[in-house]
Amino acid sequence: MVEWVWRAAMASGLMDPVVVATDAEEVAAVCRERGIPVVMTSADCASGSDRVCEVARGLDAGIYVNIQGDEPTLTGEFFTPLLALFDRPEVQVATLAVRCPVEEIANPNAVKVVTALDGRAIYFSRATIPFDRDTTGFAGYRKHLGIYAYRKSALERFADLPPGWLERVERLEQLRLLENGIDIYVAAAPADTIGVDTEEDLARAEAAIRKQAY
Repeated sequence: MVEWVWRAAMASGLMDPVVVATDAEEVAAVCRERGIPVVMTSADCASGSDRVCEVARGLDAGIYVNIQGDEPTLTGEFFTPLLALFDRPEVQVATLAVRCPVEEIANPNAVKVVTALDGRAIYFSRATIPFDRDTTGFAGYRKHLGIYAYRKSALERFADLPPGWLERVERLEQLRLLENGIDIYVAAAPADTIGVDTEEDLARAEAAIRKQAY
């Protein structure tokens, strides 16, 4: 699965180098066997962003992209809209979202996001936001995809900040940024992804990959 994600990132042609960051020797050994660059990180990293920041201390770049290793249905096309946001000088952190599938609107594992007209995230939540108070049949919910890109200064500031109460309550690391006045801008992804958290997710991802191959 990690190899699928790494190959998708490489296929974009927009990032160099693309490395796997892990604290698990088992994962590192598989990467080495397959010729995938790997960096060992501390087991004390509280989040993926903290892990990326640790890598950034030894790998200088202007922009860093945090890609979850459990997103095997990613393709190279996802990174174009994400990184295009940095053409705007005010953008320090970027992420992606898609129209939320109807069957996932009430699912707390499908994180919803609401944005301002300029694409700036107002809030992320496991709750169904915005709340359709008058039961109008609103269906324009947006599902957040857990792919982030940061300018180096924003990434370093994130790592220096303690987890805030919103982050702890919702269990969403991106809320640490919003609580501290660091804007996150959201671009439209070309498609939804299947994050693998369960055996059922794995089966769905494998079926989707086979469909792409044929």
